[in-house]
Amino acid sequence: MLTDTPSLKRRFACMVYEALVLLALWIVAAFPFVGLSRGLDPGLARPLLQAYMLVVAGLYFVWFWRHGGQTLPMKTWRIRLLAADGGPVGLRQAWLRYALAWLGLAAFGLGVLWALLDPERQFLHDRLAGTRLRRAE
Repeated sequence: MLTDTPSLKRRFACMVYEALVLLALWIVAAFPFVGLSRGLDPGLARPLLQAYMLVVAGLYFVWFWRHGGQTLPMKTWRIRLLAADGGPVGLRQAWLRYALAWLGLAAFGLGVLWALLDPERQFLHDRLAGTRLRRAE
């Protein structure tokens, strides 16, 4: 059963766990890229690798958000992503949330810090994407 918004402490703990899972995913995903990019100019290979890693991370998050609303860290910390109306997250919403989350983090974490001011403690990227985090019981 879904209840209220998870605490900020729970969400930040989930983010730390998510970073570890993402790091492992990126390490594994880097192997084929490194093999295929041998001989490329390093000035080209680096931005291509960065773009590739963003796509890999996006595919990871979007797939899990669309299939049950939870990544492994979200399951561990009992957090579920839903559309603002309480239904499942749409494909467009998931990609929009992903892109906005990166932009919010790149802006000195303002998208995450927004939750300190939000009356429902939602992140800015959730507000803008029409999604919300709820505690999963």
